[in-house]
Amino acid sequence: MQYGFYFDADRCGSCKACVMACKDKNDTLVGLKYRTVVDYGGGAWIEEDGVLQPSEVFVYSVSIACNHCANPACVSNCPAGAMTKREEDGIVFVDKDQCIACGTCVKACPYGAPRLNPATGTSGKCDLCKDYLAEGGRPACVDACLMRCLDFGDIDELRAKYGDVADIDPLPSSSETEPSLVIGRSRHAGKPGTIINPEEELV
Repeated sequence: MQYGFYFDADRCGSCKACVMACKDKNDTLVGLKYRTVVDYGGGAWIEEDGVLQPSEVFVYSVSIACNHCANPACVSNCPAGAMTKREEDGIVFVDKDQCIACGTCVKACPYGAPRLNPATGTSGKCDLCKDYLAEGGRPACVDACLMRCLDFGDIDELRAKYGDVADIDPLPSSSETEPSLVIGRSRHAGKPGTIINPEEELV
């Protein structure tokens, strides 16, 4: 079995409840997030009767954490063997006893999932709340999502239920690491745009 996430970009309102739930569960420092929400948008201005008017303006949000990839770059590039992909459920996590805080995993991951934690002196990331799962619970971000944009489970079951799309701007191509992720794409997906909040506020 391989656990993974589903995210519905059309439902997300960028409330960041998922971010706060993750921060609370992992007790991370201000500015250190294992789940982030990126707003992506675009459009243009047109002139009508001498007045500039917005044209085809759009925005959607993407909530992203570790995707517990089939080919995780963090695992293959970790020189200390601290990044582990668990055989029974595919969860990728950090063995903090082996981590040397070199930052190689941070540089290797195309999704920016691992983060160096100055409080612990090790790398940290989403581990799918594996302690909650062991008790029959669900990831904190999934339970906290007000709009029910997030779901999790066996990736094969998620794909059967929601489809097999794993790409949406501004995320990197899914061909890089084969993420265990299904995206419910925004109706605006595919339109040219840019990240609106590249330096997300510190929380």
